[in-house]
Amino acid sequence: MPPERGPRMNEQIRITPVRLVGPEGEQLGIVPTAQALEKAREAGLDLVEVAADERPPVCKILDYGKMRFTNSQKNNKATKVRQQKLKEIRVRPKTGDHDVETKVAHARKFLEHNDKVQVTVIFRGREMQHQAEGRRVLDMVLEKLAAVGKVERPPALDGKRMTALLMPIKPPAKPTKSKPAAKPAEAKPAAKPAETKPVEAKSAGDAAPTE
Repeated sequence: MPPERGPRMNEQIRITPVRLVGPEGEQLGIVPTAQALEKAREAGLDLVEVAADERPPVCKILDYGKMRFTNSQKNNKATKVRQQKLKEIRVRPKTGDHDVETKVAHARKFLEHNDKVQVTVIFRGREMQHQAEGRRVLDMVLEKLAAVGKVERPPALDGKRMTALLMPIKPPAKPTKSKPAAKPAEAKPAAKPAETKPVEAKSAGDAAPTE
């Protein structure tokens, strides 16, 4: 398979004129391609054809290397998105409690990884006569997984199998921590009034003598 070709850029753009878009997204109108190239060189950037099917084609002045890096980062993030899978755990009407706990632990991990889980009870031979016991084991599994899985398809009998389908429950959004309310300022005690000393009145005998 031949490698994917990128957009035409700089001297590869032969058609003229073009509708030019500046580095900040500003519309510069329809200009001759030679003039658009000159503007790109002055800015130290590339002239890239971003809409070849338009008439005239749309070209933008930008850093092509930076654009390729940004696009590759976006593609990498998209490929990292995990695809949901369908897992299955199988039990029997006579499965013991310990084995049930083991199966439930596996199913819980599947649901926590955002996979769906089909719980299947298999009846063999005369076990078909004990469907109620198989349903009891199935209900026990569903009850133990209720915190991480929601029943998408309720239990149903299909031949020698009784199945139910669980879908993962998304964890609730974490509450945002609110800042504690500021404590009200404590009222300062009122300043005590300055003590005034009583002024003793002088008697007439204490008056200074006059000559």
